[in-house]
Amino acid sequence: MLLSPRSHSTPALLPFPMPFPLAHRSAGVLGTSLLASTLLGTTLLLTATAAPANAACRFLKPIGGAGEPWVQKRISPDRVVGRTNWNTDFVVDRPFGSYRVNLQSLSTSRGTFPTAVFLRFSDGSNLQLANDNLNLEPQQQRRLGPFPAVAGKRTSQVNVRVGSSAMPGSTGFSYRVSVEGCP
Repeated sequence: MLLSPRSHSTPALLPFPMPFPLAHRSAGVLGTSLLASTLLGTTLLLTATAAPANAACRFLKPIGGAGEPWVQKRISPDRVVGRTNWNTDFVVDRPFGSYRVNLQSLSTSRGTFPTAVFLRFSDGSNLQLANDNLNLEPQQQRRLGPFPAVAGKRTSQVNVRVGSSAMPGSTGFSYRVSVEGCP
């Protein structure tokens, strides 16, 4: 589990930059090792290490966004027919050494945000980097990562999924999400 409030009693406060105002800035404990999904038959061990806010990091553009480097959404209910609004893709237009995901609750009450992060590669494969239920207070922000780039693979998108059929109680919670690419 990455950055789970249940596994870390006191989240660290980090003054990391976000492209939107924050009433409360916080992030879970970084430096957590995670075992990523199997990629081409090889299990990869990724290590997220604490990194200072870096001016060289660049916000990625969301696909279909309104020109801003973030997307604001409300978790929709699961659907039998059609698609949910759970997925948000961010374009990777050049190589980066790592990626960071920023999620902020915009709800007026405490909520659980089922969140998964994937790297999508130009060869059509993908790698799940995180899958956790983030419990956030109103306006609280959480940073996931940094997630290192995969050697020998060209990342084309970072996908952030917020919502899950296993967590119908999360329906209706609002959030803002952005992704940064870092050297």
